[in-house]
Amino acid sequence: MTVAVKICGLKNDASVDAAIEGGADYIGLVFHAASPRNVDLDAARSLAILARDRAKVVALLVDPDDDRLAEVITGVEPDLIQLHGAETPQRVRQISEHFLRPVMKAIRVAAPADADAAQAYADVAELILFDAKAPEDRPGALPGGNGVAFDWQALQGVRGKFPFMLAGGLTPLNVAEAIRRTGAAAGVHGGRPETSCGRLWRRLGCPGWGWRRCRWPRVS
Repeated sequence: MTVAVKICGLKNDASVDAAIEGGADYIGLVFHAASPRNVDLDAARSLAILARDRAKVVALLVDPDDDRLAEVITGVEPDLIQLHGAETPQRVRQISEHFLRPVMKAIRVAAPADADAAQAYADVAELILFDAKAPEDRPGALPGGNGVAFDWQALQGVRGKFPFMLAGGLTPLNVAEAIRRTGAAAGVHGGRPETSCGRLWRRLGCPGWGWRRCRWPRVS
């Protein structure tokens, strides 16, 4: 099974190079002021140029208006737009058609009903991304990228119905099991591949920061 890899929240040249050299198919740039991974347009433009023709560039936004979308798309020229807010299916379609960019829609999951709701987006979004709902006991938690996993069993009702990405607390130690249990077409990690996870991969005897080169081939 070939599984794509997306590394999100990159902020500097070293992290982009590390992610791509480790096998990332997508690199994510965050445009959300409340996130510690937020990047300004000038920095994002430079990172997108560095990644161009090596990986697809994804611009992550939360409930953006058209002016903000136009600013990011014009300045960065991302390959995909990731919507991580409360955007409706109608809004997703409008954005995709108006800005002529494929859209990845994030769906926050805590229970099977949350995953089932994603079917309303299957015809308007290029990809669905399932992430954990923000923890209720963590005031000020972000819409996504909180580093917590959800019960993967919640995705059983949508398995095989449309391709989706899986995010939420994925690590080198659990990612193969997560993909096997959910049937996800891609896995997403948010963090700094040139630091903590890179060291973990090396301790596991993996060449470089290779999600694909180490854990992915074990999925069956």
